[in-house]
Amino acid sequence: MCGIVGYIGEKQAAPILLDGLAKLEYRGYDSAGLAVYKDGAISVQKAVGKLVNLVNKTDGGASLDGTLGIGHTRWATHGKPNETNAHPHTGSRFSLVHNGIIENEAKLRRKYLKDTEFVSETDTEVIVRLLDKFTEGGEDVDVAIMHLIDVLEGSYALAIIDSLDGDRMYAVKNKSPLLIGKGEGFNMIGSDAMAMIAHTEWFYEIHDKEFAIVSRDGVEIFTSYSQKIDREPYKAELDLSDVSKGTYPFFTIKEIEEQPLVIRRVLKEYQDETGELYIPEEILKDLRECDKIYIIACGTSYHAGIVGKYFFENISDKPADSYVASEFVYNTPKLTEKPFFIFISQSGETADSRAVLVKIKKMGYKALTITNVKGSTLSREANHTLLLYAGPEIAVASTKAYTAQVAVLAILAAAVENKIGINLKYELAVVANTMEGLCSDSELYSDLAREYLQNTRNCFYIGRGIDYYVCLEAALKLKEISYIQTEGFAAGELKHGTIALIEEGTPVIAIITQNNIDLNTRSNIDEVNARGAKSLIISMRSVSSHGDQIVVGDVHEMLAPLVSVVPAQYLAYYASYQRGYDVDKPRNLAKSVTVE
Repeated sequence: MCGIVGYIGEKQAAPILLDGLAKLEYRGYDSAGLAVYKDGAISVQKAVGKLVNLVNKTDGGASLDGTLGIGHTRWATHGKPNETNAHPHTGSRFSLVHNGIIENEAKLRRKYLKDTEFVSETDTEVIVRLLDKFTEGGEDVDVAIMHLIDVLEGSYALAIIDSLDGDRMYAVKNKSPLLIGKGEGFNMIGSDAMAMIAHTEWFYEIHDKEFAIVSRDGVEIFTSYSQKIDREPYKAELDLSDVSKGTYPFFTIKEIEEQPLVIRRVLKEYQDETGELYIPEEILKDLRECDKIYIIACGTSYHAGIVGKYFFENISDKPADSYVASEFVYNTPKLTEKPFFIFISQSGETADSRAVLVKIKKMGYKALTITNVKGSTLSREANHTLLLYAGPEIAVASTKAYTAQVAVLAILAAAVENKIGINLKYELAVVANTMEGLCSDSELYSDLAREYLQNTRNCFYIGRGIDYYVCLEAALKLKEISYIQTEGFAAGELKHGTIALIEEGTPVIAIITQNNIDLNTRSNIDEVNARGAKSLIISMRSVSSHGDQIVVGDVHEMLAPLVSVVPAQYLAYYASYQRGYDVDKPRNLAKSVTVE
């Protein structure tokens, strides 16, 4: 969601901050701002809308002189997206930026700030006013920050600068991601390594309820009770080319076409020295000993989780279920005697999933996180981690992370117990090759998107069994980037109500990859065609029929979701592109949802 960048060094800060914020645009935002220190004063500039508005307003940062500063892209939670509510927020002494939500802001206003006149509608202004309050009696800044950590409830990542001190900035964290970038003669703060990777590849982690004092030449990390922490930096496994579009017009299409590479990378990373697929034994032990697997996720990761449930039940004969995290945490079902939890999250920072993880850890249960981000919160706090190795996913709409999640879940299920004898190493190699063939048909998908989706108001995806699970993901892709109202339905449920929505010309896209339900789904297509629908069929070659518009190469039926989703991703991309939308940054959405 929101993005944070901070810099202290020898160079002019504002251009570096703007460059870092540009790397975080993919996270979603509706305003941006900078605060730069010079000669005992802090200059603040903010702009609503795209970051380019702030770039233009500050002449690319040239109008804000100073070598210490903080920047922010805001995704509105408290208060409308306007300049007043945009970050940084400034009090009488401090300026700060904040990611997260302060849950007890009303209580803090009543207890500490009854006589304070607030300018904005945000919870963030409460934090900067509290810092002013805590230091007005001469309290040291680090003591005030410890006091702040003690009274704040909720999630926060903070970067703070002090108008009375141009030699340091402060980083404070709880639940929301925050890193410190280590440089030579400079240091940085960022909510994502990608904001800093152009300047350094070495980073310090900050854990919950810790704070850091960051100067040009050093970083000191402390607990909330002032104990200094000796923590070594780690090297990020990122490359600038990973966060560049290269020759592609959008990250979305680049990431769709990286999927064959991602499957091959997953295969490579999950092999042992003998070339066999490998999962650490301590993970397999916990999975084998449990009596049910509970998969917790949100959005696209939840759809991967449904496919994962299918894998566990059909490959390893292990009971499993997939749950939406935001529902599970407040409406927890009756659990079995020996549950095991799997959390799926591209970012590893998803707030709803973390809330479930905190809850089940208190209950004494074990958990595995499957994530794309090493060292992320969900990864650190679970008992085990499996990485996706998908590389940075910049576009808001997930594509390659989804396929990596499905592939890792398949490998995990087969490692627990391979009751059907599937040769996953071979079958996933076939999947990668088949994906490459699909990626060569982009002109076909463009033509079909223009024919079926360019002028429609709504659309339906239908399928049965595992194809239905893919329909849910396909519908989400189309609706989130093209704004076409799209729903995924179990094909057999159409006649139980949904068919009432079919009108003349309504696009209905069917996915058919399973031999046992081929004729059933085709019967449902006949039903919607009889009521005026305009149907499009995505089928696997072994079950294809004359007239099917998209035919994908044969793969093992169980792995069909990895290939049938690719044409659906292309259709969503072209539907958005042809309507003139910003495909990578759909409205109202954020990449990493770090608030509940």
